[in-house]
Amino acid sequence: MSRIGILPISIADNVDVKLSGYSLTVKGKNGELSLEIDNRLNVKYENGEINVDRKSNDKHSRAIHGLYRSLINNMVVGVTEGFKKELEILGVGFRAALNGDVLELALGYSHAFYFVPPEGIKVEVDTKTSKNPRIIISGADKAAVGQVAAKIRSLRKPEPYKGKGVRYVGEIVRKKAGKSAGR
Repeated sequence: MSRIGILPISIADNVDVKLSGYSLTVKGKNGELSLEIDNRLNVKYENGEINVDRKSNDKHSRAIHGLYRSLINNMVVGVTEGFKKELEILGVGFRAALNGDVLELALGYSHAFYFVPPEGIKVEVDTKTSKNPRIIISGADKAAVGQVAAKIRSLRKPEPYKGKGVRYVGEIVRKKAGKSAGR
């Protein structure tokens, strides 16, 4: 039995859940998310709780039981509270600015990067709280927030000698020793 899959998902009063066939839609103050559920699972919504149960005990059903329960729980948390990732830019001359809804990044290359966030994702730039600019990515869809953060980080990953680049706030970058200067 899946330890995660058997847990019920409690639904707040301000969240609207629609279950029709194998399609689940969750609507809250932060937006609306939908998910197509695998036909090997039963999803029941009653008494303010969602329960995920599998029809058979085969290997694939056992594998996706906890996955779909987590996906549904992330949808409920996303439309009520939302998700947020923070990136930090370290490096001399590295900067970030927001022009309308386009994120402009200067990361030490000969050209600037322009990033347009997808629908439902909000990007903010904070240059006031610390000396290094921070990019705050927020939205209702946990996977989309993580994907946007990973895409921005991939533009200039932190390098191991000086630690320059784009990193998650709190990420530890192990530094390497450089060349020995002399004997």
